[in-house]
Amino acid sequence: MISIKQLTYALSVEETLHFKKASEKCNISQSALSTALNGLEKQLGLQIFERDNKKVLVTPVGQQVLQQARAILLQVEGLQHFADVQKAPLSYPLAIGLIPTVASYLLPKLLPILNQQYPHSRLNIVESQSHVLVDRVKRGDLDTALLALPFPCDGLLTLKFWAEDFYWVTLKGHQYSQQQEITKDELNDCNLLLLEEGHCLKDHILSVCNMTAQTANQNFRATSLNTLIQMVLGNLGTTLIPAMAIEQLTSQHASLAVVHLHEPGPHRQLAFIFRPNFTRLSSLDALMDMCKTGLSQPSRQ
Repeated sequence: MISIKQLTYALSVEETLHFKKASEKCNISQSALSTALNGLEKQLGLQIFERDNKKVLVTPVGQQVLQQARAILLQVEGLQHFADVQKAPLSYPLAIGLIPTVASYLLPKLLPILNQQYPHSRLNIVESQSHVLVDRVKRGDLDTALLALPFPCDGLLTLKFWAEDFYWVTLKGHQYSQQQEITKDELNDCNLLLLEEGHCLKDHILSVCNMTAQTANQNFRATSLNTLIQMVLGNLGTTLIPAMAIEQLTSQHASLAVVHLHEPGPHRQLAFIFRPNFTRLSSLDALMDMCKTGLSQPSRQ
């Protein structure tokens, strides 16, 4: 079978009209070049070059062969360029899932960095609860999803990249609002409001605080952290939120106090989940680095 090297050698001889100069240009011996071109002519059944001790000429049919050789090498070069582009991070649309307690607070920090570093990238973003995202990643509907761990992800790989603690939010004037830290035991007296069933943040908080669902206030059930904050502002109770949400949820409310939960941490870890045979790991690495950059930006805590 004709090889790319044979075509490259032939075009080098055409350019130099000299076997020794062509071999030096191709970084091979003159005998190896001659052998390769003899093999090419034998495979084609055509004479491409006329050569003797003094000169090299391209035959009329050889000119047509070399014209096609140039076209073939240009196509090969184009194919290689295409492959290189596909291997570049975020060169192909990426379908990513995010849980609600991450999406609203990460995306405002992530997307400006993404647009700056990868202006032609395209993310197809889906927001849903953890169990839905895990199922969609397994089915191939999503390339990856960003979850808060611990959460069961059997059959998938996880790439942890961030860890954070929880903070207690209450109205100023509460008996514990002047403290720098609050313990799980103290929270038993704080009418704690949590998200409704299905949100992994609720499970994480219950686990960290060693509580049961019955311990927390079940008279008010919310589907978002913003709703919980509004309940706190309405003096209906107190709540816990992750560190990444503090600035967005509390900075505009001077009546709120934010106190760190003094329990062994980190209280939750963020990770990308993906299938074992997922091939675009460079895109995932780039996305992870941008998430870390965004989350590392200073915020009020």
